[in-house]
Amino acid sequence: MDNQREPALLAERPMALRRWRASGLLDDSLFIAAAVLSLLLAAVVLRKGISTWADLFYLLGFYLVLAYLALPRIHRILTTLYVPDYFIGRTRTSDGLLGDPVNLALVGEADQIREAMEKAGWVEADPVSLASALRIVSSSLLRRSYAHAPVSPLFLFGRQQDFAYQQEVSGNPSQRHHVRFWKCPEGWLLPGGRRVEWLAAGTYDRSVGLSLFTFQVTHKIAADIDVERDHIIETLRESPAQVSVEVIENFSTGYHSRNGGGDSVHTDGALPVVDVSRVAVPWAGETEEELPVLEDVGRRPLSVAIAALIIVVNIVVQIGGTLILVDRDFPQVVESSGASPLTLVVMLAVVLGVLAVVELALAWAVFQGVNIARLALLLVVTVSITGELGRALVRDVPSAFSLARMTADVAVVYALTSLSARQWTRHQVSNRRARRHRGRA
Repeated sequence: MDNQREPALLAERPMALRRWRASGLLDDSLFIAAAVLSLLLAAVVLRKGISTWADLFYLLGFYLVLAYLALPRIHRILTTLYVPDYFIGRTRTSDGLLGDPVNLALVGEADQIREAMEKAGWVEADPVSLASALRIVSSSLLRRSYAHAPVSPLFLFGRQQDFAYQQEVSGNPSQRHHVRFWKCPEGWLLPGGRRVEWLAAGTYDRSVGLSLFTFQVTHKIAADIDVERDHIIETLRESPAQVSVEVIENFSTGYHSRNGGGDSVHTDGALPVVDVSRVAVPWAGETEEELPVLEDVGRRPLSVAIAALIIVVNIVVQIGGTLILVDRDFPQVVESSGASPLTLVVMLAVVLGVLAVVELALAWAVFQGVNIARLALLLVVTVSITGELGRALVRDVPSAFSLARMTADVAVVYALTSLSARQWTRHQVSNRRARRHRGRA
């Protein structure tokens, strides 16, 4: 799916190449297994039943598992098979579905785009994080202004937008103009041979609703995306920034379609090319050496951090739950086993200690970006949770505590098989191999 390789290094090591392919096959299998486990968990939660008002909590749990775990992963698997992996004038969602159409192109540098947008009255959106996600939820519910609210990630050229800008409408975070920007790959040309440096997708959020394909809570966009495209152009032309616009008529056939949230979209197919290369930026005139140099350090994805945290919490909960059960049934266990109480305590401590140390060591290694540790931990958790979910479906209905623990295990599998976790840990492997290669050279 997204197996990234270092050909120059692996060409010298046929065994390393075979290992890399084997780990990629295992990764893909576990990616699919996460979707199956999500569906099984949804079935277990639904089997819990609704007999009292308190059990409505389980119906909410069924919705959350289905909408935020199972359906997105299923879409990701299926869209890998049928959605083209080349430029067709459409972005893609994180689930692999076709997203908003590309309706703007730009020529210039990133800082010139930012300067032009800010002079035109736009503000840059905050990056997506747990804090910003919680803030936009509370702002939408309480109708509070959040001018820098994050936008969901859309993907073009295999990566999410480099940055995004927006304009809030009447202080209501549910309604806003927004546009995402992607840097074009070096030497890349538009269909027809025109060279541009940036592509963008601008749409208008009209309300908050449910996605047609995953049932997740999301923004719903206005269908006529040409109106938003023209609004962006108009604000740039009316601003003090020096921009020029050339329109490529009939860049694509005019069409009606749907985006990744199921919203109708239609366009006339024209593509404006905005030239911001003459926009002056505050640091213009400084030498290149005086400008700060930013290095992409490969930031640890949130999915890896969440998985490690869940594992630590699970270990503490499992040890605590086991000690409670042993304390309650200890006299019966001593009597039935015939062993001394001291022997049983020592055996229990050794077993719990070894299991805890192994899981903690694997979790720490995953947190540090060790790909083999991620795969090992995934195998252990997947085998364990598959058995538990199977028993919960065919035998006794699980308790709320058992259900919470199974949900946590499925969340670990889901997080560690996410594309961000896979790419980051495999990138760490490539980095370590490259460093060893340079060291021997």
